[in-house]
Amino acid sequence: MPKRIAVLVTSNYQDHEYSEPVEAFRAARHSICNIEYTAGKVVHGAKYRSAVTIDRNIGQVSIDDFDALLIPGGESPLHFSQDSTTLKFIQAFNQANKTIFSLDDASLLLGAADVLNNRMITSIRAHHQQLTDMGAKYYDAELVNDNNQIISSRAPADLKVFIHECLQALRS
Repeated sequence: MPKRIAVLVTSNYQDHEYSEPVEAFRAARHSICNIEYTAGKVVHGAKYRSAVTIDRNIGQVSIDDFDALLIPGGESPLHFSQDSTTLKFIQAFNQANKTIFSLDDASLLLGAADVLNNRMITSIRAHHQQLTDMGAKYYDAELVNDNNQIISSRAPADLKVFIHECLQALRS
């Protein structure tokens, strides 16, 4: 059964961390909705290898519109970390036990949303201490699946295993 996936993305996202999962999700017939502050805005990846048009404004969406949330890494998640609307959206996803896919720097956004207490996660090694301080159980692994609620990966090199695990979670 196709799922509806929100992708929280803005400028300077990690190109491959957006494009590869999104392509795989679409190939599996899941729908994608890019959300940010301004619908219709075009945002670019950090390497300018891809451009994304924002479908919906984060203030005008509900978690009920989606089955899962993808947050690619790069500088993009850091732009959202001080925005209360975005943090509440992530908190609501977490409280509803909906799946969150986190890549790279997205882990810090989850920490800013205060959803990592006693949760298992991975990210780049440089974030280890910050994530531990946020209450997370950090693992230096290519993939960590915390009960299909938070599925995380470290970096673009881990995308193959990350995408496979995400597609498995979407099947359940």
